[in-house]
Amino acid sequence: MLPGQIKASVNSWLKSTFGANTGILSMHPVGGGSINQAVQLKTTRGAFFLKYNSRSKYPDMFITEKKGLEQLGATQTLVVPKVEDQQETSDYSYLVLEWLEHMAPYTSLWEEAGQKLALLHQNSDSAFGLGYNNYIGSLNQTNTRMPEWIDFVVSTRLEPLMKQAFDEKLFNRTDFAAFEKLCSRLSQLLPLEKPSLLHGDLWNGNFITSSAGPCLIDPAIYYGHREMDIAMTKLFGGFPPAFYEAYNDTFPLEPDWQQRIELNQLYPLLVHVNLFGSGYAGSVRSVFKSYT
Repeated sequence: MLPGQIKASVNSWLKSTFGANTGILSMHPVGGGSINQAVQLKTTRGAFFLKYNSRSKYPDMFITEKKGLEQLGATQTLVVPKVEDQQETSDYSYLVLEWLEHMAPYTSLWEEAGQKLALLHQNSDSAFGLGYNNYIGSLNQTNTRMPEWIDFVVSTRLEPLMKQAFDEKLFNRTDFAAFEKLCSRLSQLLPLEKPSLLHGDLWNGNFITSSAGPCLIDPAIYYGHREMDIAMTKLFGGFPPAFYEAYNDTFPLEPDWQQRIELNQLYPLLVHVNLFGSGYAGSVRSVFKSYT
């Protein structure tokens, strides 16, 4: 189940960290992800979550995820799993996290999640972007720092993915013209915001309710417009009303934020077009139609 290179490396880490008598007792596959392989490791020092992938196919994927988790954790807002180890072997890269037990969500937990996301978003920076590039899903995410949100979101998010999809014939010239028209209107459509520290890929699969509290996993962090995270929470089903009410009570969103949800979903929709194909192209065209 676990490649020999990784198993040997993990055993070495366990022994050096917890003592010579520590070792792996069992391994169980963990589902839910479409990119990485994942297992629960049961050891003589408890359970851990491990995910791995090809070192050459996704360079620095887990190095940047480790940085993202640690940066989110440093805000002391929402729970993030503790990074226990991150290593590379000759063929693989892997990440070991603490194992968090899942639990059924309840209203006060959603309220806590909304409040703490609002507190996370109050962590700001002098520019949009980040000091290093990372990934969203299996796609490279460029985070070149820029002073203006419109410049950043067009040049590092929307335009590269639209061009990639156009080159793959997932969009035609009419679609691209509609895209360019939309980009020319963004300054009229989006309110000014200070850069907020974002999770960056906040669909409901990357939010779990754990015994430690509401928890974020699989970040794609950068400093951006906070409505990007809010819009992402609504892309695949949304969170309960208590979540948004608590967020707004803590850090009120600008007026008419609900009217901008689809617009701020354009980036993740383009990600899905490029990862999964034309099935998401109609949703992108709907955004063009709604805002141009």
